[in-house]
Amino acid sequence: MSLVAIGVNNRTMPLDQFERFSINSDQLPKALEDISGRKHVSESVVLSTCNRTEVYVYAEKFHGAYQDVRDFLAETAQIPPEAFSDHLYAHHDDDAIHHLFTVTCGLDSAVIGESEIQHQVKVAWEHAREEGHCGTVINSVFRSTLEAGKRIRSETGISKETPSVSQVAVAMANDRGDLSEQNILVLGAGEMAQGVLAQLTKLDAKKVTLSNRSLVRAEALADTNNARAVPLERLSEELVKADVFFTSTGSSSLMLDHDYLVDVMEQRRNRPLLVVDIAIPRDIDPTAEQIAGISLLDMDDLREYANRARTSQEKEILIAKKLITEEVSHYLEQLSARQVAPLVAGFRNSVEEIRLAELKRFESRLSSLNEEEREAVDLLTKRLLGKILHSPTITINEAADSPRGERLAEALQELFDL
Repeated sequence: MSLVAIGVNNRTMPLDQFERFSINSDQLPKALEDISGRKHVSESVVLSTCNRTEVYVYAEKFHGAYQDVRDFLAETAQIPPEAFSDHLYAHHDDDAIHHLFTVTCGLDSAVIGESEIQHQVKVAWEHAREEGHCGTVINSVFRSTLEAGKRIRSETGISKETPSVSQVAVAMANDRGDLSEQNILVLGAGEMAQGVLAQLTKLDAKKVTLSNRSLVRAEALADTNNARAVPLERLSEELVKADVFFTSTGSSSLMLDHDYLVDVMEQRRNRPLLVVDIAIPRDIDPTAEQIAGISLLDMDDLREYANRARTSQEKEILIAKKLITEEVSHYLEQLSARQVAPLVAGFRNSVEEIRLAELKRFESRLSSLNEEEREAVDLLTKRLLGKILHSPTITINEAADSPRGERLAEALQELFDL
């Protein structure tokens, strides 16, 4: 059996292709049911964020699981496997565990050390558990990776000066002009949009408008972020007045197409509009950048912007990588001990049964002994076996999770019929 991690991300694949693999929260239950129903998959978690779509499975065979997950991703994106196979990455066993720890700690993100990913990993795992797609292996590794993420964030500076994706989006826009006095429109009310609003509040932006499908949700967020809320039906009207437009919805298709934005810009008389689209899949038709007056920034621009700050984090990144290696090693040691423990217990129980059977066979010969002498014989045989078993027990435990350990375990099972 193997733990397998297979996926695509926005570093290995062009954005226009990557966004087709996105799985939103409404689609997640069906996606989990689909992947868990595949022939070689026993347990599964689906992690889909603005940076990646990854599937973690516990499977009978790596190659069978790889094909199952590849086919699942092809069906999700509605493109043939050969169209994206060059961009697909896969890890198994120890490498899969190391990859998950790296992802959870934010070292695999567009914004290195960003805080949202740990929460996203936790939510993905919780969804899979609630839907009944996790077992002992998946639960164990995800529990450990979240604990490792907390440790690394507390013992390094990887996240202290690192902004979230939404903070980088606001900083990127602010570099193009002070946002404090501009008319700002935000579309969406999810985690990213909330982050944008919070950052705009810190910048003391005074003219912020929020629009969302649910006006009630928009009003609740607006009240706590010094903004005003408008229904989605008034989006066009608000766009005509806006200077900067942030959008990050969970929509599975475009929210605003090319013709819609052409109409908006005609009403604006081509007055400049900065559009920051951090949704995956994108909310804005990418051809909007060809419309006069529109400056369009997306996740590719955000990643490039964030990379400029990476050099100042190199020291903390190296420390974090070292801690990840330690945490993975510690997890694998614990895993090996848990796997070996039942075998060692079975070995010792088998030998104890032999001891008790022999004492019973000699019961008539021991009948002349008094209670104290019987206890002495019992203690003597226990200690004798204990000394005999001590060395092989220590050897098997120390050799766990190695080829030698596997050979010793197989020999033990065969010799004692365990």
